[in-house]
Amino acid sequence: MIEINRLTKRYGALTAVDDLSFSVQPGEVLGFLGPNGAGKSTTMKMITGFLAPTSGSVRVCGHDVEAQPLAAKACMGYLPEGAPAYAEMTVRGFLSFIAEVRGLDGERRKQRLDDVIARLALGGVLEQMIETLSKGFKRRVGLAQALLHDPPVLILDEPTDGLDPNQKHEVRTLINAMAKDKIIVISTHILEEVDAVCNRAIIIANGRILADDTPQALAQRSASGRLDEVFRAITTGQGLEVQTRQEAVHA
Repeated sequence: MIEINRLTKRYGALTAVDDLSFSVQPGEVLGFLGPNGAGKSTTMKMITGFLAPTSGSVRVCGHDVEAQPLAAKACMGYLPEGAPAYAEMTVRGFLSFIAEVRGLDGERRKQRLDDVIARLALGGVLEQMIETLSKGFKRRVGLAQALLHDPPVLILDEPTDGLDPNQKHEVRTLINAMAKDKIIVISTHILEEVDAVCNRAIIIANGRILADDTPQALAQRSASGRLDEVFRAITTGQGLEVQTRQEAVHA
């Protein structure tokens, strides 16, 4: 379980994340949505312990991310924005390095490396330097390192960025296959991806939660049944009346 309690991040006078509270249960695939600058990536960096909050707390699988960082991070796989990696390493060398960092050895190490290489179709580029890969393959390598230790929690920032339509389909199929017994949080600008893989969506803007529901229920707020219209209405301030009605439903 992920438990976020009054999470706030300030940079001087700028409040990037403003008093967020929510939890995510096993079996939930949460689409974390918002316009550019909404606070999505900042929130994900705080969940994964890469950024310290100004106030508030995050617990992952019962571990406080600030007080027990190693235990919390051991439960998580994280694909950051841009999928940073060591450009001068080969794909094989990089994944072997990550396996070592994650404490994998022996037969377990071999099984997990074989699994992620097969799932992400990386067999043909194992000896290539990461800096020579296409954007799509770099993204696949980033996803492979997040999955390598088979964590119960996955935090994925734009997981299909740079992938072609076939590759996007493959990654979405992979996420759906893993969803039953994991907690998966996906930040994305691709609303069709939310429909394809998510069973819950949170929309934020200016660091605050504006909506939290299933993608289907959110889409029904629009007369057209389109999630993109609801997203625009909510994040531009035109959805206040609709949001009030939704709050009344849950009251």
